[in-house]
Amino acid sequence: MITNKKIFITGGAGFIANAIISRLINDNSITIYDNFHRDTLTGSGYDTHRNIKIINADVLDYENVLESMEGADIVIHAAAIAGIDTVIIKPTETMIVNMIGTANVLKAAKLHGIKDRFVDFSTSEVFGSMAFKPTEDAETVAGSAGEARWTYAVSKLAGEHLTFAYFREFGLPVVSVRPFNVYGPGQTGEGAIQVFIKRALKNEEIHIYGDGNQIRAWCYVDDFVDCLMKCIEYPAAVGESFNIGNSRAVVTTYGLAQTVCRVLDSSSRILFKPALSAEIELRIPSVEKADRMLGFKAEIELDEGIKRTAEWFRQND
Repeated sequence: MITNKKIFITGGAGFIANAIISRLINDNSITIYDNFHRDTLTGSGYDTHRNIKIINADVLDYENVLESMEGADIVIHAAAIAGIDTVIIKPTETMIVNMIGTANVLKAAKLHGIKDRFVDFSTSEVFGSMAFKPTEDAETVAGSAGEARWTYAVSKLAGEHLTFAYFREFGLPVVSVRPFNVYGPGQTGEGAIQVFIKRALKNEEIHIYGDGNQIRAWCYVDDFVDCLMKCIEYPAAVGESFNIGNSRAVVTTYGLAQTVCRVLDSSSRILFKPALSAEIELRIPSVEKADRMLGFKAEIELDEGIKRTAEWFRQND
């Protein structure tokens, strides 16, 4: 149980961060540091909570990061440029924000002597285009140089290396998490499930880019946060990386669209369009390490996760 802590969250207005805040806000003091490029926080109810402080700023502003982190016990670094559409359009910004931003937050954490935990958000994309149950110590893949799709993975991998360098050299109590296709209520951006659900609820056409044979394992956000809490609480997590996902909820992109339509009783037509960029063909995690070290197993199956997510969008979209 995490209580009476001062928690500093970069990217704190985002979808996953909002779910994290919901677990911690009543028993802790939380500072949200975000430029609000994406915003799940506003209107969630947590934005006006007595235990929350909001700083609208950028992780590239080192002096502001340093000042804003004062007094923190736990740092959760979730700020990043993400989403395939954004990454392809803005590969330079993606690299700069994800690498320099991470460097700034780590430097500030070291200077403030963070004692409890520094959580770095990496990505499952570090395993490349064909990732079938890779373990945390499996080789990572950068992707071909010059392909905009891989700027996200490369920048996140660089941040992960830097995070562990701070652990080895300075003793910063770090843990790195690699999310595998997290979805759920409040999701913003370009995630396939929330796009499919929004369109299915209106019986609008669902567009699939590519042939639809790409395979994913989908993790409901509550499961992800369950594991993240363990990463913060368990001493054994320090200095480790963890794949966080649901290795049972595996489906092709086309199968996902069909599942969404079936679960929501939607009459949406499924149409195929040309692929936007290089594609991740296969991404299924090995979650054995999280089970062995943290006792984590995902609980929410895909149908149930779709129902819960759709209900949120019915009430809030």
